[in-house]
Amino acid sequence: MIEQVAGIYARIILEFLAELYIFYALTMHGFNRSRAFAAKLIAGLAAVAAIAFGLSFFYYFYGSTVVGRIAVYIVLFVVSIIHARICLDEKTKTIILGCSLAYAAQNLTYKLFLVFYCSGEYFGLFENWGQNFELYYRLTYYTFFIVAAAAVYFVLMRRQIKRLADNLINYRMMAISIFVLCITVILCSSEDVHFAALSTGGENRFDNYDIFILRQTGNVFSVVCCAAVMVLISKTMVERDLKREVEYLQHAVRQGQRQYEISKDTIDMINIKCHDIKYKVNSLLAGGGVTEEALADLQQSIKIYDTRVATGNNILDVLLTEKNLYCEQNGITFSCMADGDALGFIEEGDLYCLFGNIIDNALEAVSAVPQRERKVINLVVKTKNDMLVVQQENYFEGELKFEGGLPQTTKSDKNYHGFGTRSIRMIVHKYGGAMTVRARDGVFYLSIIFSLDGKKLQNK
Repeated sequence: MIEQVAGIYARIILEFLAELYIFYALTMHGFNRSRAFAAKLIAGLAAVAAIAFGLSFFYYFYGSTVVGRIAVYIVLFVVSIIHARICLDEKTKTIILGCSLAYAAQNLTYKLFLVFYCSGEYFGLFENWGQNFELYYRLTYYTFFIVAAAAVYFVLMRRQIKRLADNLINYRMMAISIFVLCITVILCSSEDVHFAALSTGGENRFDNYDIFILRQTGNVFSVVCCAAVMVLISKTMVERDLKREVEYLQHAVRQGQRQYEISKDTIDMINIKCHDIKYKVNSLLAGGGVTEEALADLQQSIKIYDTRVATGNNILDVLLTEKNLYCEQNGITFSCMADGDALGFIEEGDLYCLFGNIIDNALEAVSAVPQRERKVINLVVKTKNDMLVVQQENYFEGELKFEGGLPQTTKSDKNYHGFGTRSIRMIVHKYGGAMTVRARDGVFYLSIIFSLDGKKLQNK
């Protein structure tokens, strides 16, 4: 007997998990996946199902109490978050927010069904189902769920989802996600427990008009609360996006100032070299002869002008040539092999920002390296099969810490000094590429891959 009832509760729990995971898939399909994603997903689903089966016995003994019901759903939610954290390569707070958004959507959909079903029971719309009641109920429920889930996704979720996976979630949004959990679990569990005892002839059938109205009021209140929280999350994201746009503008101004400084240094260097050449030529003319030492000295002076980089892409040529001149002046070895022709699919502004940030980050790193022989930057842009590969390496001093797949600065102004790398990743994702960074033995490695056939790549 216990096994039969527990089996019914296991089905209820598994149906809840199935609905929740559908919204997980809708919410977090764009998140970066961890290594061995498929194996972790399958093994995790098996583990979650096993835990759900164990909870069905707990549900049998304590599910009729509010505390017991809340405990069941909190455990299921926490376990599913852990499963998502194992499968996805995102910050924990980003995953918690995504799971909470999905949980709110699942509860909103379920409560919408209860509004419909309780009304149908009260007005006798389902009385002719007879012996096929279970079949018709399931068909009605699944059809309603699909339609309602689609409506919730397109009306309340789709725009929010695009803003989730950017690792800029703040703790205010974390507080909202906890608020979602409290509302969905406590309200749903409390209503189900108390109104189940008041129903007549069925779990959600109420012949008493006052009880029917009270039940529907609770259902509608839950719907409004979940929708309000989802809208609040959306508004918070909009606020965060505005803040990010301000950071973009500030970063662009700072980048322009840095570019001006590099250009000014380059022009000053050229003026100095021109003065040196003029002086040496006059000295040679006055001396009446040209020695090998004088020629070698003159060749060394004009060597700086042999730094033009030709890649086949005008924007990249200008940028790399100027950076190369800067490196020449500051004792930095800049090695570059770039197929610029393959970069035509990237807009000029994005291309300049992408490689400008890549090289500026490398310049900042090698400038802090004391040994001259380690002031080296390597950049390779090449095509392989249907892929465009960008690889950059440089030495660095100290220790790099990574969070969310990106190196974290140790400086106090986190937004300023971490924004270049975030900008690189955002541009890479804009064009469907994948980016990985790592550090080993004092060398920083950046790798970017774009598909030339238009396919969107996933970070692994």
